[in-house]
Amino acid sequence: LAPSIMVTQDKNLADPINLSGSTLRAPHGCHAQYMANMGSIASLVMSVIINDTEDGNEMESDQQMGRKLWGLVVCHHQTARFVPFPLRYACEFLIQVFGVQINKEVELEAQKKEKHVIQTQTVLCDMLLRDAPVAIMTQSPNVMDLVKCDGAALLYRKKCWLLGVSPTETQITDLAAWLLEYHGDSTGLTTDSVMEAGYPGASDLASAICGMAAIRITSKDFLFWFRSHTAK
Repeated sequence: LAPSIMVTQDKNLADPINLSGSTLRAPHGCHAQYMANMGSIASLVMSVIINDTEDGNEMESDQQMGRKLWGLVVCHHQTARFVPFPLRYACEFLIQVFGVQINKEVELEAQKKEKHVIQTQTVLCDMLLRDAPVAIMTQSPNVMDLVKCDGAALLYRKKCWLLGVSPTETQITDLAAWLLEYHGDSTGLTTDSVMEAGYPGASDLASAICGMAAIRITSKDFLFWFRSHTAK
């Protein structure tokens, strides 16, 4: 490999130079290292880009919608090999078509999940109309099928029903008392971390749960969803 040359930023340029489309960039140090470990001399890397609909509106146009890296196609050769521009262009076009297909599959899966949530919501609402809130905890589907979570709990008429990874009944009662005292004016609370939310008993819950969503269904009754720790 030729020695790398540092690109100097002109003071008159407001933004850094975007070299994402450059074919003459030097490889990153870690890329060169794993190539050496495999005995590879030449490489061709192509990125698969899809629409990012997680934080945006799915109704936005492709021009307005964010993009994200889905994966990489990496080609190696054990000897020096020059790939002519027409072949590189054809490979790039093929990867773009592949990205479009992947994007359609991802969107289809998202639509299936949304349809499943709506169906589950309809069934749970029917349960609530025909029976006490206990039914959404003891029957199938239950509240855990509605929200992606690791556990759930229902505090209803001073009794607790627990599902999955959840605090103890005593801790659920204490959580409800804390919500009534510090969030009594709201209908619920959603947080990524009960500790950051200011719950004094968060240290006792650290081994089980971290995130929580709670809604008040009556003046003193609550429905909880819990999530375990997730590395960021």
